[in-house]
Amino acid sequence: MKAFVFPGQGSQYLGMGKDFYENFEEVRDIHSKVNEKLGFNLTDIIFNDEEKLNLTEYTQPALVITSYIIYKIFKDKRNINPDFVAGHSLGEFTALAVAGSMSIEDAVYITHIRGKLMQSAVPEGKGLMAAIIGLDANQIEETLKSIDGVVEIANYNSYEQTVISGERSAVEKAMEVLKTKGAKKVVPLAVSVPAHSSLLKEKAQEFAEYLEKIEIKDANIPVISNVTAKPITKSEEIKAELKVHFYSPVRWVQTVEYLASEGVKEIYEIGPKKVLTGLIKRINKDINLKNIETLGDVENA
Repeated sequence: MKAFVFPGQGSQYLGMGKDFYENFEEVRDIHSKVNEKLGFNLTDIIFNDEEKLNLTEYTQPALVITSYIIYKIFKDKRNINPDFVAGHSLGEFTALAVAGSMSIEDAVYITHIRGKLMQSAVPEGKGLMAAIIGLDANQIEETLKSIDGVVEIANYNSYEQTVISGERSAVEKAMEVLKTKGAKKVVPLAVSVPAHSSLLKEKAQEFAEYLEKIEIKDANIPVISNVTAKPITKSEEIKAELKVHFYSPVRWVQTVEYLASEGVKEIYEIGPKKVLTGLIKRINKDINLKNIETLGDVENA
């Protein structure tokens, strides 16, 4: 059994996917359709404008299109089919496009909207995220209950790494307390949006209205939900998932555990960098991991 997984925000870099763009007309066509749908030149941002690329409203669609075109060429050249797909946070939208639940144009459009809404949800400097290293997630959950203000688990990334998110003052307080509880390291993240926290609940309602404007179909490959770490395939389930995805934690540990329990022996991370490969290694050492990021990776797969 095989699974394909797709990265989330933080994996972007200037020029990602350029070898695919230069070598395949099909990729240039996808870029041009996406740019038309968006009403601006995303391709130019990905290849030439690092400052813009790191703004969440552009980062999100940029990663979706890049991971998707790498998948497309990999599939055409190698004809390897996954039994499951999953994505980390934003990467779930790439997984849904790959599974045929939404078109790539809609996936890119809706993640641009998602980025805009997330950015405007909380005033600059009011939110914070932090990685907690070397402390059990259950202990973190218990500790957060005693902190005043909004601070919640955003990502169950691996057994050693959990990300918390919320109001700056509450997250800073939690960082102090978790250190005294034995966390090896607490690292504030360089992001301006407290993703996957209840501070985004209001914007999630607005996002739900945009979801009604795009076509969401049944998935033809089971997509492992970030919210429940279980497979979803029906369009209604997928819509319901995306409405709460905004402010619900990403259960990555549980996703990898589920895939392993279903007999998945091989996972391909498709897209920029190798962040998920690093996390999966820490969750399950028995899964064979492969990275498909460059044209060379496709040729050598």
